[in-house]
Amino acid sequence: MKIIIQLLILLSITTHTYSQSFNQEITNAKGTSNLTGKINFEKLNTAPYGTWFSKNYESYTPNEQVINSIKTDLPNYTIKIFMGTWCGDSKREVPKFYKVLQAANFPLNRLTTIAVDADREHYKQSAGGEHEGLNIHRVPTFIFYKDGKEVQRIVESPKTTIEEDIKNILSGSYTPNYYSVTKMNTIITTKGSDFLSENSESVVKELKDITESMYELNTYANVLFFAGKQTDAIEILKFNTLLFPKEADGYISLANKLAVTNKLPDAIRNYERSLDFNKDQRIVDKVKELKKSL
Repeated sequence: MKIIIQLLILLSITTHTYSQSFNQEITNAKGTSNLTGKINFEKLNTAPYGTWFSKNYESYTPNEQVINSIKTDLPNYTIKIFMGTWCGDSKREVPKFYKVLQAANFPLNRLTTIAVDADREHYKQSAGGEHEGLNIHRVPTFIFYKDGKEVQRIVESPKTTIEEDIKNILSGSYTPNYYSVTKMNTIITTKGSDFLSENSESVVKELKDITESMYELNTYANVLFFAGKQTDAIEILKFNTLLFPKEADGYISLANKLAVTNKLPDAIRNYERSLDFNKDQRIVDKVKELKKSL
């Protein structure tokens, strides 16, 4: 009897915890509310989120011909959406995505929607930890699974339209935005940051033609840094200065992280390197300040 009572108490605690974490709302210092963790369609349709969600949902008309071409195969997949209720791209794309799923008769019990935070301490992280190990560096991210394995993802925005991108995913002919981050994440998770440091020249050759801007890997590094993977983040930022050697912001981003981790001589060196490409007085002042603290 005692064991049964303990189990009932545990079940009650577990249920209570789950109800608290689902559709969890947080308010920042400015009084702005956002969602974090697992959320659903109904919550997105309530104030204050419903203002933008309903508008963008109702205004989008999916291509009927494309929808008909994905209706049969799409239910064989499960999907995860990672989004930010604070994020302009998410506000634009997530309602459209729901509209496409509705038009294709996709069963919503095969969809999981997860909201991530915007604050620096939990940058693009979800309250329930659902983001862990999934390389969520831009939102929204729509991840497609089949038989429990990730097949493909749409990152930040579709390359054509959402329904066209889904059609290409189902046909196996799709490469997502920010493919350089996918490649870099594979290197970091399978070979480590030491490999990146030791083989930077060959990796530059591999990523040079598929990396459009320094901000692709820069954002990825920021996500890793605030998730506690500082060594990996700094190595990626170092690599980014090799990939984009004339971008002042690349050196500044690296220097900022080096300064935070108290590697002041390296930080100063990279701040000064940025001045070769952009004579920013704020950086000049920052260098003077750091040199005084040595």
